[in-house]
Amino acid sequence: MDEDDVATYTIKSIDDPRALNKTMYLRPPENILSQNELIAKWEKLSGKVLEKNPIQSDEFLASMKGTDLTNQVGVGHFYHIFYEGCLTNFDIKDNEEEEASLLYPDVRYPRMDEYMKRYL
Repeated sequence: MDEDDVATYTIKSIDDPRALNKTMYLRPPENILSQNELIAKWEKLSGKVLEKNPIQSDEFLASMKGTDLTNQVGVGHFYHIFYEGCLTNFDIKDNEEEEASLLYPDVRYPRMDEYMKRYL
């Protein structure tokens, strides 16, 4: 998501009693993509085919062996994000959390294709 979209949702939620004491998630359904889907979109928009070198999860985790703590933390975070999908593979609880695009359907945010075209 673009910073402007995050700011829009933040401002809307400040005085909204529906958002009081809740965790707000910004994950509009149209913008949730796997890494492979994102790469395919970049390739289509740019007209270039990217070289891909798949790495199995155990091989990826093994890459941090013998490295300093900073690298280990980084690899651990990337593992949880890209291999486990920790940013998207969970349900939003009705009582404690809200999905911003459902709470504020009037906010128009750019679809992933529109957003990516800005950077080509």
